[in-house]
Amino acid sequence: MASEDRKAFLLRIDPKLWAEIEALAADELRSVNGQIEFLLRQAVQQRRKRRAAGEQTGSTTQQDT
Repeated sequence: MASEDRKAFLLRIDPKLWAEIEALAADELRSVNGQIEFLLRQAVQQRRKRRAAGEQTGSTTQQDT
């Protein structure tokens, strides 16, 4: 059962990518859900750092689509 403070949503994912995430999760003793959340947080933090570094240097960054 999902916790009330978390947003539940359906995610369709390529089976090969799922297998890779599943293997990473097992290596790091996380659930697949926990691993996906970890990877998303990591990606968001990296993007924030890059954006902040770009603003400090005055350069503009193109967002990924």
